[in-house]
Amino acid sequence: MIIYFAGSIRGGRDQTGIYQQMIIYLKKFGKVVTEHVGDPNLTEQGEKEMTDHEIYDRDLTWLKTADIVVAEVSNPSLGVGFEIAKAIDLNKKVICFFKKNSEQSLSAMISGCPDLNVEEYQNPEDFEQKAESFISKHYAL
Repeated sequence: MIIYFAGSIRGGRDQTGIYQQMIIYLKKFGKVVTEHVGDPNLTEQGEKEMTDHEIYDRDLTWLKTADIVVAEVSNPSLGVGFEIAKAIDLNKKVICFFKKNSEQSLSAMISGCPDLNVEEYQNPEDFEQKAESFISKHYAL
């Protein structure tokens, strides 16, 4: 299974540790093509060795090949929102995770979208249980 993980980069890196834990867990189900999102060395400046156009082309290719999209949406991000909308257009199965008691509010465009699965989570174990349940519902494990 190919997994596309979406998390904020230029919109803020406050959730990097959570992204890293999520990606490590998701790797037990398949290849996470966007593993770099959890890299603690990646800053809000993004990938400086690539142009924005190169990043767009690469990420869109990865998104098209993905079997599933897992997005952490606690930190508002234009890029993550774009990736989610594109995944819906591509008929991908998408699950969004929002940290319970987050300082941010979840966008109504995410929480109100009937094409998305949105889950609140409290801790890594809660995320793991909900992610595994979603994946096993849509893909044979």
